[in-house]
Amino acid sequence: MSWNMDRIAVVGSGAIGLYYGGRLAAAGEDVHFLVRSDFAQLSEHGLIAESVHGDFKLKDPSLHLNTPDIGPVDLVIVSWKATANSHLKTLLRPLLKKDTRVLTLQNGLGNCEAIAEITGPEQVLGGLCFVCINRLQPGHICHSGGGKVSIGSWHKDSAKVAGEVTERFKAANIHANLVDDLEKAQWEKLIWNIPFNGLSVAEGGVTTDVLLGDSDKIREIRVLMKEVITTAGSLGMDLDGSLVEQNIERTRPMGAYKTSSMIDFVDGREVEVGPIWEEPLSRAKAAGLEMPHLETLVERIRERLR
Repeated sequence: MSWNMDRIAVVGSGAIGLYYGGRLAAAGEDVHFLVRSDFAQLSEHGLIAESVHGDFKLKDPSLHLNTPDIGPVDLVIVSWKATANSHLKTLLRPLLKKDTRVLTLQNGLGNCEAIAEITGPEQVLGGLCFVCINRLQPGHICHSGGGKVSIGSWHKDSAKVAGEVTERFKAANIHANLVDDLEKAQWEKLIWNIPFNGLSVAEGGVTTDVLLGDSDKIREIRVLMKEVITTAGSLGMDLDGSLVEQNIERTRPMGAYKTSSMIDFVDGREVEVGPIWEEPLSRAKAAGLEMPHLETLVERIRERLR
């Protein structure tokens, strides 16, 4: 059965959803944004995006307050925080038809499985975003670095579709690449997310430059990264040890970067503890593996959130 990506819905129009959905819309794709808090600002002023890959503006984006108003689409991009996944079933169903694909751009583990329970595994795609991006104010985002998104299929029968989506992202001036092993790519992203997002919260709400300016914190970052790599290897996913220093060095130019978890913590919003830290730890324990440094980090994060 052939598949066409004619209509796209973005569920979760925060910084990530507005950037990638905005890039696709600016390239001529038919993109519909599910919007809540920013609806009035986006309606009046459009989407303003400052980007290291070229600023852009959408004067009249297609905005919706609920998914029934959007109707069935070919591709759904889920870009909200995983803490909102309890609403997936209600919001996704009006967007689905027989061949709709759902691409999650969420952090951590377990999101593909949550979507697959609703759609079936063959309709699920995963994307890992390596990007520095923040929402400056309603309808106004700032993309200051990175921008790569790695896309893969959760089910082997969707590999061709994952390739087609990747090519459409590339055509929209998005640095996208296709990955053969989505689960491996998810663990590779955890090499950065677990220590940097985690310590930014555990230390009370600090930016990445503060973490990298402390020799003890750098040592802790390296230990956590190595633990992720070792665990992934024991679970059958071989990750290169050189990724430790690569991730540290690519973080230095970010300066005083606020991780997404730090922003949520400081603003009093729910932090994605489950998918980023607890789920990897749970999978390790289920396989008889120990991650003592991650376990300690989870305890520190939980203490901060009390």
